[in-house]
Amino acid sequence: MSSKQIHNGNRVPGQRRHIIGRLMGYIKREYKARFTIVLVCILVSAIANVAGSLFLGSLIDDYITPLLGAADPDFSGLVRALVMMGCLFLVGALCAYAYNRNMIVVSQGVQKTIRDDLFSHMQTLPIKYFDTHAHGDVMSVYTNDVDTLRQMFAQSIPQVINSSMTILVTFLGMLFTNALLTVVVLVCVCFALVVTRFLAGRSSRYFLRQQGTLGALNGYIEEMINGQKVVKVFCHEQEAQDGFDRVNDDMFHSADKAHTYASILMPIMVNIGNVQYVIVAMVGGALALSGVDTTITLGVIAAFLQLSKSFSNPINQISQQFNSIIMALAGAERIFNLMDEEPEEDHGTVTLVNVAYDKDGHQLEESKKRTNLWAWKVPHNTGITMVPVRKDEDGTITELREAAGPDQLWAWKYPPEKDGSVLYRPILGPVRNVAGEDYYLIKLSGDVRFDHVDFAYEEGKTILHDISLFAKPGQKLAFVGATGAGKTTITNLINRFYDIADGKIRYDGISINNIRKPDLRRSLGIVLQDTNLFTGTVRENIRYGNLDATDEEVEAAAALANADDFIRRLPQGYDTMLTGNGANLSQGQRQLLAIARAAVADPPVMILDEATSSIDTRTEAIVQQGMDSLMYGRTVFVIAHRLSTVRNSNAIMVLDHGRIVERGDHDDLIRQHGLYYQLYTGAFELE
Repeated sequence: MSSKQIHNGNRVPGQRRHIIGRLMGYIKREYKARFTIVLVCILVSAIANVAGSLFLGSLIDDYITPLLGAADPDFSGLVRALVMMGCLFLVGALCAYAYNRNMIVVSQGVQKTIRDDLFSHMQTLPIKYFDTHAHGDVMSVYTNDVDTLRQMFAQSIPQVINSSMTILVTFLGMLFTNALLTVVVLVCVCFALVVTRFLAGRSSRYFLRQQGTLGALNGYIEEMINGQKVVKVFCHEQEAQDGFDRVNDDMFHSADKAHTYASILMPIMVNIGNVQYVIVAMVGGALALSGVDTTITLGVIAAFLQLSKSFSNPINQISQQFNSIIMALAGAERIFNLMDEEPEEDHGTVTLVNVAYDKDGHQLEESKKRTNLWAWKVPHNTGITMVPVRKDEDGTITELREAAGPDQLWAWKYPPEKDGSVLYRPILGPVRNVAGEDYYLIKLSGDVRFDHVDFAYEEGKTILHDISLFAKPGQKLAFVGATGAGKTTITNLINRFYDIADGKIRYDGISINNIRKPDLRRSLGIVLQDTNLFTGTVRENIRYGNLDATDEEVEAAAALANADDFIRRLPQGYDTMLTGNGANLSQGQRQLLAIARAAVADPPVMILDEATSSIDTRTEAIVQQGMDSLMYGRTVFVIAHRLSTVRNSNAIMVLDHGRIVERGDHDDLIRQHGLYYQLYTGAFELE
């Protein structure tokens, strides 16, 4: 929300109306019929209650007073009147039950829909959002902020509507009964509204702060729970307690002031209503005794006192609901702030499709079954074209006017550079380029290239400088360097967790900006240093890499990662339930499951970010055999903690402060006696 929309912590009226409008939109979307029933029931209930109050005057003047002086009183008329009055109140009670029951369904349904929308939108947010927002604060939106809407929809909204209709109907009833006494009531009500606005305005400001500090408190608690081992190892308990006290104090002060203003509002309104009741009785009695208004009788005064209470009580009830409404609007603001976060941009048009080959070796798109053969489907309007070329012995590429035959070599022809030169890049593997089709099919090979890439997490603070590298299909590239050199950042750019500031990253000759992110990421397998396991069985966690994988494929992937042995020794084997991020497994076992998850995905490109850092040396030797099988025939990017794991790499990139300072294989770099040599001979491990 911009600074123009908030002044001194208060939400501007236009913004408040906008939030209420969005909330009501959820009711209109799915519960319009039920809400209409609620409105009808509220109106009938209000009319029934006011009719009962008006009938009180007639009951006294027409049925009770005549009986007081009668020698032989007949109570049959009084009984009929009482039955009629009881029926009115019964109708009101039944309608009240009906609208409350329906509003419970509406409130719970709206909460469910909002949570669905929140989670659905959260899946579209970029990684940067989660890197810059406390996870506990985000969780607080789902729990505390959504829960504030429950009371508002279930109680406050129907109560406000009911009270508003009661006020309107009662006002008409008071005018019909006595206009002069109605003026007296309105004067008292105006004074009550001034007091309500003063107190509610201040309460609103602190309820907004309360919801914000509640999110911060949840974020701090979540952080401390995740880091409990670190807290204890470094004896940081007191500092953690002090930090919690500070956040908790902020929560206390904002909540204390919010509820102070909210709590004194109701008693003040009740006492103003009592004073109003006395004033109306005094004025009505004075008018009746003085003879100024001959229409005022004992029954009129009794009925009007009942109406005045029916008029002031709803106002008190509305003011009482301000607390939950203000809190709910504060929660709704945080909910809609999350919903309004810009989703991850994706303008890619290139998709990844299953293909099959006919008897002549031509690629055909296969949509009915998974073939595990993949190709890029590239629309003609991507900005690059495919042309037939001839590659001479000296490496020169010459564009041809037409294809020579089925074995024709094809190349991507990129738009001219600033100097007017045209770049051609030969395409590996078979292609499909059929006249009349508006797309190409290019075999997914796993050729990844960086051309003069710059990147910054924040504008003006460049992390990577002029990175150029290439990995041909089947090659293994390793990145080494000190912590913060930019190793993980490079792999984050390949799968487009972040977008580059300058340069090009091309995958099989296609700019990754032109590839749809889900398709790009489907072609990549990644094993992170921090393993995330989900609540479910071991089998389900491995299958996370490929939801279509059979049980046999899952077990084969586990065997490839050398995880099969320890899995079968678990209480229920592959059906052992994992909870708490796999807390019942060792760190090394969790890492093996992550490797098996990547193996079952069977991608052409693998990214291994410190994949064996949590495995002991003995286990690493075993896992390395499985890793070699996993990496065979794939393009692999390895971020190495232990330099022993990168010796067999085709190329090693040594990074320092975001720049590639050395490149070559292990033997070349050792002979250079540069930074890699110092890292390798000075310390076996980087850190």
